[in-house]
Amino acid sequence: MQVFRFHRNQLKRFDDQHLNLVYNQQVYAEYINRSFSIENFEKQIDEKERNYQGRGVLVEALKHQYAEIKDLNAVEANIKALSSENTFTVTTGHQLSLFTGPLYFIVKILHVIKLSERLNSEYPDNRFVPVFWMASEDHDFEEIQSTNLFGKKLTWESEQKGPVGRFDLDGFDAFKEEIAAFYKNHPESPIHELLETYDGSNLTEATRKLVHTLFKEYGLVIIDGDDPTLKQQFAPIIEKELDEEFSFKAVEKTNESLKKDGGKIQVKAREINLFYVDKGVRSRIQRNDVGYLVDGVGTFTQDEIKAELANHPERFSPNVILRPLYQETILPNLAYIGGVGEMTYWLQLKGVFDEVGCTYPMIAVRNSVMWIDGAVGKKMGKIDLHIEDTFRDTDLIKKEYVEQHAGEELDFSELDATSASLSKLIEDMVLTIDADKKQYAAGEIAKLEKQISGVKGKMLKHSKAKHEEAMKLIDFVKKKLFPDDGLQERGANFFSFCPDGNYSQRIRTLYNALNPEESDFIVLLEI
Repeated sequence: MQVFRFHRNQLKRFDDQHLNLVYNQQVYAEYINRSFSIENFEKQIDEKERNYQGRGVLVEALKHQYAEIKDLNAVEANIKALSSENTFTVTTGHQLSLFTGPLYFIVKILHVIKLSERLNSEYPDNRFVPVFWMASEDHDFEEIQSTNLFGKKLTWESEQKGPVGRFDLDGFDAFKEEIAAFYKNHPESPIHELLETYDGSNLTEATRKLVHTLFKEYGLVIIDGDDPTLKQQFAPIIEKELDEEFSFKAVEKTNESLKKDGGKIQVKAREINLFYVDKGVRSRIQRNDVGYLVDGVGTFTQDEIKAELANHPERFSPNVILRPLYQETILPNLAYIGGVGEMTYWLQLKGVFDEVGCTYPMIAVRNSVMWIDGAVGKKMGKIDLHIEDTFRDTDLIKKEYVEQHAGEELDFSELDATSASLSKLIEDMVLTIDADKKQYAAGEIAKLEKQISGVKGKMLKHSKAKHEEAMKLIDFVKKKLFPDDGLQERGANFFSFCPDGNYSQRIRTLYNALNPEESDFIVLLEI
């Protein structure tokens, strides 16, 4: 396996805000606590240590969540370590994507694992634990119900509603059987045991078991925020939100400043940034004349909703605005790692943290990866297509290929020179006869240039046809590396790169390639 790294600016696919979040966070100094760097963790540790309480509740909740998992190995040691005042976390999170979903699901987890290891080396008096936050309360099932494996879309059909983590697994076996079919020629592959592990009473439990099996040797701690004891820790902030709508006011103030600075507004704040959840329900909490309205549930007076919070904190779910604050309230967390989209909305949130005196974590954009398997690599070699060229527009790649390989048949230099000379001759002759006919001359010259351009186009099209195989190879490569013209890591499932089902080896390959201190785009090329 060869590993290549490219500055993201070189690839011409990322806007200025993306590049600044990756390479120059100081541009956003007003909207973050401190720029991400290994050196800045010392200050972040001091600040979080002063402001964090709740280790006992956290550890007990994690023990309860892991009660059905026996092979804890390094994970158990990390959970126990969280009881100590010198232990901190670095966190990433994601929706409960089926069978891990897109490649970057795996990448972001490995990123926090390697960052934790780096910090354990740099700060030996402390301990750092990698954490994966399961977005089990998300209710957008359509976003996660499919995955793309070996170019085929696999879907779990379900009519259930509400938080996806609470979905039972009715019909899930059919989805898993479709995955297993890809590996029928490898009956001894570990993938089959992994699929057996991918089970439970609901999607949260199944996802925990799957991710644990993949990363248990690395000590990854998986946390589910849909937990009544953890929600109880957050209850005072939920009550403050119900009473004061403080997060909306804080975000609106930040948004005004961000807009002036040319920043993006990634997410919209609501007056109350909470959902009410119950079986089959996750509905916004909205204020009305009586108190609070929950679609599909009913109306609560202020006293009634506070009683509901006291008795059932698990029925209150933070939305995208408050979820980061919930995370940072219950975890001794120092840094959050995510995609650029996530980091963009984190820029909107520091004022929310300041309102309740919670330490805003350092934020960092995860590593980005493109994986070129052997089949794609061979096809690139046939047409001498370089890695950096694959990021360019498909038509431009084809045009340049044809021009480079057509030889003298597409040498338009003499035609261009003759055309320029003829245009000058037409202009001179017309203006010599009548100096007021300049517009007429320009129109005739434009007609000539259009005809010549048409001739070039037809010749180019004819030449492309002669290079039909190369054109097909270019299309094949682009489709594999940029499905639907997006980055591969956002479309292809990690297991597509495990044709024999040996996922541990491929995870180790990714682990070795990633570096949490580097920001460049990573390309893996199988050889």
